[in-house]
Amino acid sequence: MAVLLQIRDAFKSYGEQQLLDGAEATLIDDVKVGFIGRNGAGKSTLLRVLLGDEDLDRGEIVKHPNLRLGYLRQHDPFQPGESALEFLIRDSGQPDWKCGEIAGQFELKGAYLEGPVGELSGGWQTRVKLAALLLHEPNLLLLDEPTNFLDLRTQILLEHFLRDYKRACLIVSHDRSFLKATCSHTLDLSRGKLKMYAGPIDSYLEMVEEQRVRDERTNASVAAKQKQLQRFIDKNRANANTASQARSKAKQLERLQLSEMESDEPTTFIRTPEVEPGRGAAVRCHGLAMGYPDFTVATDIDIEIEHGERAAIVGDNGQGKTTFLRTIVDSLAPISGNIRWGYHCDIGVYAQHVYGSLPPEQTIIEYLEYKAIPGTTTQTLLQSAGAMLFHGQAVKKKIKVLSGGERARLCMAGILLGEHNVLVLDEPGNHLDVETVEALANALLNYKGTVIFTSHDRHFMQRVATCVIEVRDGHVTNYGAGYDAYLYAVNKEIEEGERARNANLAKTPGGKIPTKAAPKRDQRKIRKEISKAEKAIARLDEEKSTLNAELLKTTDAEEAMRLHEEFTRVSDELEANEERWCELQEELE
Repeated sequence: MAVLLQIRDAFKSYGEQQLLDGAEATLIDDVKVGFIGRNGAGKSTLLRVLLGDEDLDRGEIVKHPNLRLGYLRQHDPFQPGESALEFLIRDSGQPDWKCGEIAGQFELKGAYLEGPVGELSGGWQTRVKLAALLLHEPNLLLLDEPTNFLDLRTQILLEHFLRDYKRACLIVSHDRSFLKATCSHTLDLSRGKLKMYAGPIDSYLEMVEEQRVRDERTNASVAAKQKQLQRFIDKNRANANTASQARSKAKQLERLQLSEMESDEPTTFIRTPEVEPGRGAAVRCHGLAMGYPDFTVATDIDIEIEHGERAAIVGDNGQGKTTFLRTIVDSLAPISGNIRWGYHCDIGVYAQHVYGSLPPEQTIIEYLEYKAIPGTTTQTLLQSAGAMLFHGQAVKKKIKVLSGGERARLCMAGILLGEHNVLVLDEPGNHLDVETVEALANALLNYKGTVIFTSHDRHFMQRVATCVIEVRDGHVTNYGAGYDAYLYAVNKEIEEGERARNANLAKTPGGKIPTKAAPKRDQRKIRKEISKAEKAIARLDEEKSTLNAELLKTTDAEEAMRLHEEFTRVSDELEANEERWCELQEELE
């Protein structure tokens, strides 16, 4: 495997914040890497360095001469009035048939392909950008939060594409389901260091947690031993008969050291309002029509959400999920029909139109004091701020200097400090890292009130949702099943569409797929290859067993990681040889 890119002894800081501190990593071809780390750790900064938009303070980025980087653009690259197909042809220089073929992988066809690209929703425009990116045939894709604002179908289409994509990828995402489905390796940026793990994100996080538990147990044992030795020393060092023993114990005490725990970074804990569980319907919509003066989004909406439910609002981008949320919280007036909230419903709303209008002159801590219920302690306020990544002196910043993401997190902290028994959350995880999203999911699972929310994070949806309400084709309906059932149905729909498209591509005027007859090889050469594969399989199988035994015995974290990487490499090589053996047997027959 060729090395596409190396990061060597990289240093990068902004003021007092050290983002990269001697960081090192290697990216090779054909490997898809999920890039994780806490918000503010420096992931996006490192991507900008790799793209050449920023420089390192010290260190170097070594690139292969044939490296072709592909980066999903966030700006709007379209010209007024041009169609998606015209843009793809202009941007890539590829013929129309090639552009149409790649666009078809993202279900871009008909009016979506030939109509004005500027009139498409943000999700469909992202599909066009992805198709344009792939037409340039990069051998290393850099994707920075690619699932943000993508609807479920677009996420799954991108996921399917990346699974079949035979080139390298570096993907920054807080969506664990997406990373698990697409990436074989995990790269973690923490405390300025890069750590590559030869396994998917779930395995990596499990290993980190196991290491944390192991370190805690070791430290507890060491601390107990230290106390025991110290008591002996204090009791016996003044006694002439036992002074030599006390000195010996003192030397033992000096040698005992606590393990430095990498997981000593602040852990995220999110509290939710403590409320009494309600009964009956929290909200009822009857004969509701929603939309805007010149455009009706959906009609004949009859929906009921019970107290205590966590209702996930799902649907493709542009179908009206946010419109539905805005309508039920009276931020957007209904066209007709009525919405009735239950008795004593206290609604907390997290949405862009809310966090875009925070008081600019207040500081973070002042805003949280204003939003919190009377009697909330300063310690609780600081803990809530810390959970949303505002630490130390950052709580004294004024809201007017905060970024959009920071304002969003502050709004979330303020809502959770209140006493709302209904939470309406529009994309609550978009500005949060993996750990904070997981903490928010845990908090909502323990919340006794009602939650109505949208999210593009499938892992978050699967954990939190108890019911699914779909907005689609001008209607809003209770799906009548859980999120896993909805996810299965969407996957099935997409796979059937892909099979139909592939069948159409394979058709020829004669109705057959043209194939070239493979030349027959000499049977002696095939048998020789089979023998070689069998020897490799026997050797690799023995190596795998040995490594597994060593992995079970070791207690050293670095050694465990090295053995796991080696075990994964041998397993992959063994699987490849077994597949090759089967192919050769078929060829021989």
